[in-house]
Amino acid sequence: MQAIHAKSPRAERAYAMLRELRRRFVSQLNPIAVQFGDGQPFEPIEWLRDQGRHGGGARYMATDRIAFNRASINTSQVQYDDDPAKKLASASALSTIIHPNNPLAPSVHIHISWTEMKDGNGYWRMMADLNPSNPIESDTTRFTDCLKQAAPALYDEAARQGDRYFYIPALERHRGVSHFYLENHNSGDFDADLALAQAVGTAAIDTYCAILAAALATRTQPSQEHRQRQLEYHTLYLFQVLTLDRGTTSGLLVHDQNDIGILASLPAQIHRGLLASWLAGMPPPQDELLRGLLACLPETDPCPIEDATKQAFAACLRQHYTAHPEAIDLQASGNSIPPTVSNHR
Repeated sequence: MQAIHAKSPRAERAYAMLRELRRRFVSQLNPIAVQFGDGQPFEPIEWLRDQGRHGGGARYMATDRIAFNRASINTSQVQYDDDPAKKLASASALSTIIHPNNPLAPSVHIHISWTEMKDGNGYWRMMADLNPSNPIESDTTRFTDCLKQAAPALYDEAARQGDRYFYIPALERHRGVSHFYLENHNSGDFDADLALAQAVGTAAIDTYCAILAAALATRTQPSQEHRQRQLEYHTLYLFQVLTLDRGTTSGLLVHDQNDIGILASLPAQIHRGLLASWLAGMPPPQDELLRGLLACLPETDPCPIEDATKQAFAACLRQHYTAHPEAIDLQASGNSIPPTVSNHR
């Protein structure tokens, strides 16, 4: 079986561009694995939505465990061309997270997607954020500058939305140090917006790979303190993704056919005790959610995050938001909230 792609010319162009960004990222990360790891390449894993009738996608997973803690580069397209009851025509996306093993090399998250409705409307989401566990100012400046150059007219707005989206109220701090986020972006010129999305993705990918390669070449002796900070930051990353990230939650609520891919951004291990210590700051009913997530984890530190753990997390999130649908309003947002779940109904 193969995925059936969207018929729309705009969706076709968007998905081709996103897959080219995926190819670009993989082609730069594989040599990094050769130079700084054991040379194992990123391997594709395909998935199908409704046996391919409504699309599907592929995630390229890091198999090199020396260079990478966890790394996944995902592209997907879901379409409902055969279902007149759906308002959504198609959603095409690139979503990627790279967590290096070296705690002195930053992680990165990039998401770019095109959503097209059957009434002809559509919008882009563009996200790029640098996530160091041990921040280094020159890396932050370099990443920020590349985004300013890729989107000079929109950078300030994207930075404001990103700072808002990645703020964690319970911890009174942000996830990441450089945030770019545009939601519901449509200038009225599809060609210009497609070019902007490609420019943002290309800049983020190329600059991050340069930062990563330089870090692995020169920061070769991280301390135990650096590694402890990485473990703590990976815990914060998981906390933000599972309790605040609207895109992750929406993906899990829409379908259950790619849970491992949707949660591919989670690091390999976290500090369970630290995660549990944040219960006191959680508003109801999100305190119940965090208790449920903790129940999915073995009582060990460091605590491993395996595929079975991700499946348990996915079930926990679905159960929580079925019982407390109003709790979705407590999740992160920029200046507007995309109706992702309702689009698929």
